[in-house]
Amino acid sequence: MSVSTPSLKDELDIVIPTIRNLDFLEMWRPFFQQYHLIIVQDGDPSKTIKVPDGFDYELYNRNDINKILGPKANCISFKDSACRCFGYMVSKKKYIFTIDDDCFVAKDPTGKEINALEQHIKNLLTPSTPFFFNTLYDPYRDGTDFVRGYPFSLREGVPTAVSHGLWLNIPDYDAPTQLVKPLERNTRFVDAVMTVPKGTLFPMCGMNLAFNRELIGPAMYFGLMGDGQPIGRYDDMWAGWCTKVICDHLGWGIKTGLPYIWHSKASNPFVNLKKEYKGIYWQEELIPFFQSVSLPKDCTTVQKCYIELSKQVKAKLGKVDEYFNKLADSMVTWIEAWDELNPSTGLPNGSVK
Repeated sequence: MSVSTPSLKDELDIVIPTIRNLDFLEMWRPFFQQYHLIIVQDGDPSKTIKVPDGFDYELYNRNDINKILGPKANCISFKDSACRCFGYMVSKKKYIFTIDDDCFVAKDPTGKEINALEQHIKNLLTPSTPFFFNTLYDPYRDGTDFVRGYPFSLREGVPTAVSHGLWLNIPDYDAPTQLVKPLERNTRFVDAVMTVPKGTLFPMCGMNLAFNRELIGPAMYFGLMGDGQPIGRYDDMWAGWCTKVICDHLGWGIKTGLPYIWHSKASNPFVNLKKEYKGIYWQEELIPFFQSVSLPKDCTTVQKCYIELSKQVKAKLGKVDEYFNKLADSMVTWIEAWDELNPSTGLPNGSVK
């Protein structure tokens, strides 16, 4: 066996949503070529997307999504990168890494190219510490440990469900921030990974993200966005808030920090504002909702948690806007579709092996 066989080669899928040819994969070739890709083509299904030679991939367009899911296909967004979550559903692997097609290979401060996938795998394969903050950040990284005063009873940590990576160059800003800081670029490389503490929400960005699909997959629904919907650019945020509440309930962790990618281009702030403005307004109701969500003890699987969450969305957010009633129904449809494509193996989804 080659020494350079990458970690989790047969246990991880790379999911990429796109509307264009995937030339960007050339620069990722040294890091991605030995993995299986799931490409979710958004927009016009008659358009042919070119993928560089030598990659092992399957590609799904809107026609495929409709064929596979039938009437349940209406839970998958159209003309929005939220369509990527279809790839999570059809994958058969334990882990998922998802990346946007405008994300290039970043370099660390020494000029070395960063293997983002390798760092995500390290994050996922080591425990998280959501119950007590370690001031030297991730204690499981080489060259660090738990600091004095850290309870020994908590040092085993808990399973890591999500690894949330960051971006150099174009920061992930909302439209108002983009408009007032059009030239701002992120040049700060912070060499740190940390666990998001229990009870703390965070804005999850889907463009450089990995997760344990076997553990948390059914909660990674990117909502109803884009074509025909009153909101966009909140797909990953919604998935992140739902996932965090469920991880807190089931006792799992989420890490953020390394790895960095190079985010190559800023999206149009005026287009973004049009997509986001209701979300910016609704967010003031959404955050208190997620901060106060309580899941009952009998919610012992991700699916049960998610269905319960959908009921609470309908009951409490339905009065904010009719859209949330529609979203709550789609959350249920998503779980039904997930379970159809991923029949139980006797283990409840979310059970730790």
